[in-house]
Amino acid sequence: MTARRRPAHELHEPHEPRLPERALWVNGALVRGADAALSLFDRGARDGEGIFDTLRVYGGQPFRWMRHLERLVLAAAELGFPVPPAPATLRDGLARVLEANQLADASARITVTRGVPGGRPARTGCWIEVEAVAGRLWHGARTGRASAAYSRRPFELGPLGRYKTTSRLAYRLAHDEARAARVDEMLLVSAAGEVLEGATCNVFAVMGDEVLTPPLARGILPGIARAEVLFACAALGIPAREAALDRAALRDAQEVFLTNSVQEVVPLARLDGRALPSRAIGERLLAAYREAVERAALDPAAL
Repeated sequence: MTARRRPAHELHEPHEPRLPERALWVNGALVRGADAALSLFDRGARDGEGIFDTLRVYGGQPFRWMRHLERLVLAAAELGFPVPPAPATLRDGLARVLEANQLADASARITVTRGVPGGRPARTGCWIEVEAVAGRLWHGARTGRASAAYSRRPFELGPLGRYKTTSRLAYRLAHDEARAARVDEMLLVSAAGEVLEGATCNVFAVMGDEVLTPPLARGILPGIARAEVLFACAALGIPAREAALDRAALRDAQEVFLTNSVQEVVPLARLDGRALPSRAIGERLLAAYREAVERAALDPAAL
């Protein structure tokens, strides 16, 4: 008996993507799945007019909470956004969404949009989402064999480079490059060969007896973890300063490590296929970072 051959249109039937069922806090309410939606009239949805901040939660407590909120509120003010929800409102929203998802250790993202135009006073759109931190860690961060490469697309930061905006296409393309190259992260390089930052992180190099990192004046993101590492260097007596870095200089680096608030401090084992000779200072700074997390857990005022 011959099986019926399916018509061509049945072989490629469209299907709706399965939406995550995790809870989000959206404009003051907990919602899930298809209910986690933003109005198409919101300028964040229409034109990418949004800013966000990502932080890590340890044992239910967000690390360096006020520093992240200060960066978010400052970005909103400088970019002409309506006033975001109050810090107490956002902290309560974060606690609610963590509880709803039964998470204590998480990556959390707070997103603020310019909202629907025309209201008086203007109101932002806002949502908070969390994910289990284990699912957000790079493979190399988990195994101690992290790797990175240089993006093939020349990158210029532009006037908004120092802000975390929701207009992320250039960074997502670099992320796709990293996946294709089977590395954890792509480093973004200007047309002149200057190494600026990673697609999701700040960059540090150990040259001689110094720790160097690209200057904020170049327009890179002022990372919270970046600042934490520079503070740790001062406390540990490790010489550290801002300095322009290029690919030629990094070929002579003893170490390269990357920082962001979710990954913490990630010493690289390989950069652009080259094995790096050391990870000692990066690992020492990672230990200092984790000690700061432990101290903050004992002193909620330090969060």
